Amino acid sequence: MIASVDKNPVIMNESFVLTITADDDVDSNALDTSALLNDFVVGRTSVSSQTSMVNFNTSRLTKWTTVLIAKKEGTYTIPAFSIEGQKTKPITLTVVSPSNSTVSGQQDLFITNDISSNEVFVQQQLTLKVKLHFSAELKRGSLSEPSLAGASIAQIGKDIENETIINGRRYRVIERTYAISPQQSGEFTIKSPVFSGEVMQPSTRRSNFLSFAETKPVSVIGEEISISVKPIPIDYQGVWLPSELIALHQEWQPSPEDFKAGEPITRVLTLTAAGLSKDQLPLIDMEMPAGLKVYPDQAELHTGINNNRLVSQKVRNFAIVASKPGTYLLPEISIPWWNTKTNRIEHATIPAERITIAPNAEATSNITPSKPSTDALTPLAQPSPTTIIIEKSPWLQWLFLGLWLLTCVAWWISAKRNRLLKTPKTLPRKSNDIYLALLAAAKKKDTKATIELIIPWYNQLTSKQLSTLSDVSQHVNNIEFEQAISELQQSAYGKTPSEYNSDKLLNLIQTINKNNISSTKPTHTEFTLNP
Repeated sequence: MIASVDKNPVIMNESFVLTITADDDVDSNALDTSALLNDFVVGRTSVSSQTSMVNFNTSRLTKWTTVLIAKKEGTYTIPAFSIEGQKTKPITLTVVSPSNSTVSGQQDLFITNDISSNEVFVQQQLTLKVKLHFSAELKRGSLSEPSLAGASIAQIGKDIENETIINGRRYRVIERTYAISPQQSGEFTIKSPVFSGEVMQPSTRRSNFLSFAETKPVSVIGEEISISVKPIPIDYQGVWLPSELIALHQEWQPSPEDFKAGEPITRVLTLTAAGLSKDQLPLIDMEMPAGLKVYPDQAELHTGINNNRLVSQKVRNFAIVASKPGTYLLPEISIPWWNTKTNRIEHATIPAERITIAPNAEATSNITPSKPSTDALTPLAQPSPTTIIIEKSPWLQWLFLGLWLLTCVAWWISAKRNRLLKTPKTLPRKSNDIYLALLAAAKKKDTKATIELIIPWYNQLTSKQLSTLSDVSQHVNNIEFEQAISELQQSAYGKTPSEYNSDKLLNLIQTINKNNISSTKPTHTEFTLNP
């Protein structure tokens, strides 16, 4: 059994391939790579088997291919592996830094990280630029996200692709930007993204007509980044907003010169913050003096990218209505925030403002009541008797007769439909039959049939005209029955149907039926004398 690596020395944080070949067809799970975990990042392991026959002699090979990444520079030993009586020889491996002159310019694939700051406050946004450099032809691959305990991480914008030349070698570069907001104070380490994929490489096998290309698994990881996260200052008051810039401004619709009493005025307040997510922005509110009524709308949230930095906005509209003209003083609006550039508290402010509400001429009625006519004050002369002759029109008589008949038919259909709704066709007509059918449906846990039978059963039992299960529950006035009906409806119509206690509902129905039948027996009539 033979063990080999595809290169030696290797570069720190760059992958190399360990290949182990056994001269037999052995179990694919026989290789245990746990001994490599102390010194290397162990990637995926692939297994292949090969059988060949030469001069009727059959030979079998089993090959394991494992992708490894060296964590630190230095000299390491890949231990010997033993599989079903076969054993490999140890391999001495040299790991060098990427800045080593002997390997400078020889890297086919590497990752660089650039962070905006190594010292921040809690919830302050960091910007991490990750660049994947590769000179070989990639067939496929994926880049994971960076990781930081107790932090929110989100990609900003789309990937940017360009080219660069490093040490005389041309590289293609894929750049990806992340926004990272630590949620806890202390010392932390940002783990770099990991790229895993396959690159194309020429094959050693050739034919007379074609040369084949093969793929090689590769992985690479960038350097870890240490950061210090400072807590919220003790003297800070208000919602914690660490940012480089926060601004608050307003707009009026219509312009202040056109404000009139009784007409709605719209005040739009916009809070803009750099380096904060929209969820971090506080509620925008304002106080109104007496005489002004305010009707706030739901806040609108927006997020965008500016110079690879997250910019968030919260916009809120306030409808203001003045009940009467006059001059009103609007109080100052101030939102505190922490300036991460100057390390001090600041305020985004809209100063106090006076607005003048003009009278609304259109809202004032200019119509004065007219004097009654003198003719209206004098008695009217009694008209002389006049004989009025009304000629009968046959077609009008038939029209009114037809309308009357249509009204009668519509009334009859409506009455019949109401009776059908109160007693469905599918339900038994007799009270005892409905009760027995209800018991049968409840025993079978037929929720739909049980629901359909409860209302007509209770109506015939109590001579009521209830139309909903809620009415029945309210009339019964029993907490257990109300809960059982609720569970029945949830089981029948809920998004996630659940089991309900049919035995409990069955016992309650029997008890209610018995109590109501007993209450209908003749009893002595109680009466009181009037004083």
